[in-house]
Amino acid sequence: MPEKAPSISIKNWSQDDQPREKLRDKGKAALSDAELVAIIIGSGNRDESALDLCKRILASADNNLNQLGKLSIKQLMDFKGIGEAKAISIAAAMELGRRRRGEEALERKKITSSVSVFELMQPIIGELPHEEFWIIYLNNANKVIQKQQLSKGGITGTLVDVRLVLKNALEFGAVGIILAHNHPSGTLKPSEADKQITQKLKKAGESLDIKVLDHLIVTEKAYFSFADDNLL
Repeated sequence: MPEKAPSISIKNWSQDDQPREKLRDKGKAALSDAELVAIIIGSGNRDESALDLCKRILASADNNLNQLGKLSIKQLMDFKGIGEAKAISIAAAMELGRRRRGEEALERKKITSSVSVFELMQPIIGELPHEEFWIIYLNNANKVIQKQQLSKGGITGTLVDVRLVLKNALEFGAVGIILAHNHPSGTLKPSEADKQITQKLKKAGESLDIKVLDHLIVTEKAYFSFADDNLL
């Protein structure tokens, strides 16, 4: 049986095919996802170049960067050639990408629709394995003043502190608030607890002229808006 040919190191490839040089000469957009990740890890293993290894890692995540970002350090280290340092480098790069999406959404600041709320909150809560409930505080121009986590671990198991929400709204000078929480299960149907909390905060805010403008249920790729569905 013929022996398997040894992998050719990236440094021995044609310069046009080397990821670092390709990025330098042709720009970031010219590189595939696998080539970008190959730059991060730097080297492969005895049987694979960094690029081949990264193609295999991405294939295991359905060639989806969001899925890649969900892999744990331990899961990444299951690939031959990925030690702890490389796994941490990949995880750090994925987290930077996630944070950049969040900052880009925040730069838009003004909330004009349920879509803009989704763009703001999806990078924060859309991919979490547990449930979190957040409040977005808005001024009279519908611009984001502040956003804060209200609870973590599931609405039904958490007492909503309405007084704290309204106290913060007064301190921030907010005239409107938007509620947002995620459903790790992926379901977009609001529960009875979701509806009750929405009405509780809406009723409490009316006496202070603080309006609940919407409540979004956020998943990885979609959302449900109480306002759009006339549930407010």
